[in-house]
Parts: sequence; structure tokens; C-alpha cells
Amino acid sequence: MWSFPPHLAPLGLQVSVSRRCRPLFRRMGFVKVVKSKASFKRYQVKFRRRREGKTDYYAQKRLVIQDKNKHNTPKYRMIVHVTSRDIICQIAYACIEGDMIVCTVDAHELPKYGVKVGLTNYAVAYCAGLLLAHRLLNSFGMDKIYEGQVEETGDEYNVESIDGQPGVFTCYLDAGLARTTTGNKVFGALKGAVDGGLSIPHSIKRFPGYDSESKEFNAEVHWKHIIGQNVADYKHYLMEEEEDAYKKQFSQYIKNSVTPDMMEMYKKAHAAIRENPVYEKKPRKKLKRRGGTVPKCPFLRRRIG
Repeated sequence: MWSFPPHLAPLGLQVSVSRRCRPLFRRMGFVKVVKSKASFKRYQVKFRRRREGKTDYYAQKRLVIQDKNKHNTPKYRMIVHVTSRDIICQIAYACIEGDMIVCTVDAHELPKYGVKVGLTNYAVAYCAGLLLAHRLLNSFGMDKIYEGQVEETGDEYNVESIDGQPGVFTCYLDAGLARTTTGNKVFGALKGAVDGGLSIPHSIKRFPGYDSESKEFNAEVHWKHIIGQNVADYKHYLMEEEEDAYKKQFSQYIKNSVTPDMMEMYKKAHAAIRENPVYEKKPRKKLKRRGGTVPKCPFLRRRIG
């Protein structure tokens, strides 16, 4: 009579195993799970964008769902996409046909406002969110009513509705599959949009400068990230300690003659965004038609096709 070891025996159950099976059982490792034909027949694949790891439908369902007593009122979302070379911010609402984009901003529009390099850092994410808010309110004719926070401080700010005026524009952050860690660039775009005059439910716990142990928020640290002071400090460090690494990492800054103190560059960009957030369409290029005549289609091919 042989029994399971104590750590394998469920609830002290004694099971007898013949002598012929003992050596084989002791040598066994992980057993391959063989699924039946019925299991494969019942299997339902997930949505394509979920299989590709692009859309979190669990979160999106909760961002899209709307109260039935609001009678087809759109529920707006602020979508932030951070790629390796760009930051894209959009305001959208869901329809049966798909998402309807109300307003969009691309980080590659910022050279027009004076920011020509570093188009993926936290300060640029703030600029993109600020531009999105002012452009959206300008399109609705509310930019003069809700100007937002004129001077960035990094501290908490929430816009409030004004009596006798249209209500404040409310939307919800859609971070997608981004890891919502403290200091993520998604929250830089969120802060820019809030300072621009949009009402987005949020907390200061994910902004740079928040200490989870002491439960305190240092607004000065967040302010330094908004105006690019953290990048400037690292740039100064590399200039003094590792010149080769500085020339490699900040090659575009050197090429565009960006000074080590980038505070003024971002402050001027914020002022320029508030002054003129309107998107300017580029004129379409006229396509040149190819010369020569198109050969006639053979009779047989016309009949078949």
C-alpha cells in the first residue's frame, strides 16, 4: 500500500497505487492537458483588436456605457496614444457605427508653436493636452468662457461651471492599454487638458511628485516636469560628466540650437497655444497625371471580367 505525500494528498486522502506504477509516477513531471474535441468546438475567439493587444474592451465597455435617461447624449472620452515617436490626443464619443472623433491633436504640430525637438517627453504631452482643450473649446465657442489655468503651477486644478453660461465640457480619460503608473505621460496630457479648461475626473496620486508612502504631493516636482526642467537637469549632467553620451542622446537639440535651459521654450509654447489653437489645413498637392494613353482592354478580357 502506497499513499500520496502529505503535500500532494488532498485532505489526507489515501490512494493505493500498484508497484508497477510507482516508478513511473515518481518520474512524472507536468502532465500535458489534452482537451477534447467538444472543448475546441465550443471555443470562441476574442475580438481581433483584443488578440492583437490593442484594445481593452473590458475598460472600454465601462467608458462607453451611458445612462438611458440621458437620451442619446454622447459620452466623451479623451483618448491618449503614446508611441515611440509621437503623442496623439483625441476627443471621441461612441456610436453604433464606431467612434466619432470630435477633435484631435498630434505632437508633430508643436514645431509651429516653437517646440521642435523632444516630441515624446512629459512636457510635450502637457502641451498636446493643452492644445487639445483650447482647440475643442474654440470649436464650440467656449474658449472665452472657460480659459482654464493661465499660469501652470503643477498643483491640483479643477474647472467649475459658471452660472448663466454653458456647462463645462466633461470627458473621461481613456488610457487604453497603457500602464497607469505614477508619472506616466498619459497623465501629462490629462493635466494639460484640465489646465486648458476641460473637466476630467482625476486624482493627483498619479502625477509626478506624489509619494505613496507619505501620502503627500509635491507640486514643484510636477511643475518641473511640465516645463521640461527634469530634461534640462539631465542634459546639464551629461554635458559635465559624459560628453559623448550627451552628443548622442541630445543630437537633435544640438542640431536645432536648443539652449540647455528649456523653461522659456515651453512657456512661450503655452502662450502661443492659448493665443491661436486653431488647426490650419495644408493645401493639397495637385497630382500629376501620367502621360500617354491607356491601352485598350482585349475583347475576351472584357467579357470575362
